[in-house]
Amino acid sequence: MTEISPRTPWTLADPAPIDPDTIADAQARGLSARLVRILSRRGPVTRETLAAWFDDPVDALHDPGLLPDADRCRARVDRAAETGERVLVFGDFDADGLTGSAILVLALRARGIMADPWIPHRTEEGHGLSVAAVRHAMEEGVGLIVTADTGTTSHAEIDLAAGRGIDVIVTDHHALPPSLPEAVAVVNPHRADSRYPDRSLSGAGVAFKVAQLILADLPGGPERALGLADLAAVGTIADVVSPEGENRAITRLGLRRLAEGPRPGLRALLESAGVAGDPVGRETVSHRLAPRLNALGRVEGSADGAIALLLAEDADEVVPLVERIEEANRLRRDLTARALAEAREQLPTAAADGILVVAGPWPAGVIGLVAGRLAEETGRAALVLSTVAAPWRGSARGNGETDLAAALRACEGLLVKHGGHAAAAGCQVEPDRVPELREALMAFGRAEPERATNPPLALDLVVGGDAVDFVLLSEIAPLEREGDPPPLLGIAGLIVRRVREVRGGHLQLTLEKGSRVFDAIWFGGAALGGSLEAGAEVDLAARLGARTWNGVEQLRLEIRDLAPAGYLRSLRAGSGSAA
Repeated sequence: MTEISPRTPWTLADPAPIDPDTIADAQARGLSARLVRILSRRGPVTRETLAAWFDDPVDALHDPGLLPDADRCRARVDRAAETGERVLVFGDFDADGLTGSAILVLALRARGIMADPWIPHRTEEGHGLSVAAVRHAMEEGVGLIVTADTGTTSHAEIDLAAGRGIDVIVTDHHALPPSLPEAVAVVNPHRADSRYPDRSLSGAGVAFKVAQLILADLPGGPERALGLADLAAVGTIADVVSPEGENRAITRLGLRRLAEGPRPGLRALLESAGVAGDPVGRETVSHRLAPRLNALGRVEGSADGAIALLLAEDADEVVPLVERIEEANRLRRDLTARALAEAREQLPTAAADGILVVAGPWPAGVIGLVAGRLAEETGRAALVLSTVAAPWRGSARGNGETDLAAALRACEGLLVKHGGHAAAAGCQVEPDRVPELREALMAFGRAEPERATNPPLALDLVVGGDAVDFVLLSEIAPLEREGDPPPLLGIAGLIVRRVREVRGGHLQLTLEKGSRVFDAIWFGGAALGGSLEAGAEVDLAARLGARTWNGVEQLRLEIRDLAPAGYLRSLRAGSGSAA
């Protein structure tokens, strides 16, 4: 048996000091001492931060009129409503772009505008506003195109539309090019001239703010805009943007709507995922809803079924769409597992820095998933290239440190096109430039060595296995319910009783502490399962949740890393603080 060792270092920060008034405020809110300790490890806890976590999230939303080009955007939409123009909403094919598109379509329709979505084919059109969409708009007599989660770098396509008398409003959150396209409005909070207080919005978040903007003066409009928060929350969580600031408020609003009465398409997805009726939190969205929304685009190339699901108004419409999505999701898992296994074979055997670059004949729709898994397993940012067609398509995922948008900008002379943001990016490259690209990305890592380190797992709380119970689960539940990442627990001294590899490259474990028995799942852990066998005593870094099985609610651990027993004891001793 291989010696057990953690894949990445674990850290346990000392809690930030909390003043007596804040402690009293937390107690008045019914928050447990353990939950307050978790919050204090994530940063300073004040009465103001407690309000941001637990007061009405509507109060934390900013004025959408502060967005760049807000007045120009609103005026152009007003004109479309007054003149009866047709509008095409062009969105990206991932969950963020799909939900952002749905938000804009529904908001424009609420203004009485005839608005239809256009989701590009992943392989035939790629990212960014496409020529095919512009030509479709010309043929259909569309006077205005509004983008969602894309368009900031689509200079040529926007010029083509303008030359045919079609205006374009860009709503986006991606990194900015040296110059902005000649659109009627470019609503992107990253603009240098932006007065908007929060630049970390997702594409769906920007679309949500635009919906607030264009519905503000409609009778009942503000409430209708808030009713789109469920879609905005799904996009925000799926795109893994910062959970702080306005994103927290949007996520809290949306999770509340998902819990109280999801729209038909999302309700059907929750049911097909087997989590209908369960608490809807960040993990449910990221592991259940988002992969299913992404599946059609990844497997079939066309995500038209996914946008139709989000816009569906009754349950009868969604049944065939959900069946198609579930089949695509099953195929997506199989394709990803095969591609990941082949990609792992290309990983360097010796320690190295910089961004990983691997290439193979894998579907373009799964390379982002493979990149994300490699980044998680190695601690290095990863670029995965699909060699199915030239130019090769690449998808990159970060390690929490590397700025991928900056990395690709540094290599733009080698690329056909590129785009994205710090945590996720994409590119196209001719096959004969790949060796140069690989060297350039390695050089980027060497020039900024602090970005090539393996980021540690930050634990929120350390407990013994005998303290993992439903009381603890109920104490930490407000965090995920209100849209914050669920706590990462360090759990000491568990005995491995059973290890089993399950479909998709995951590992299922049965763990024991005294009289307590826990089911656990380690997503992507099968590659490391050979170091485990029954009888081993381990410490875990894991999330705590619950599932219902045969009518009985059971605790469940989602493992993020594993270490030999005693690792947490040494960690606590080194931190100088008790959990």
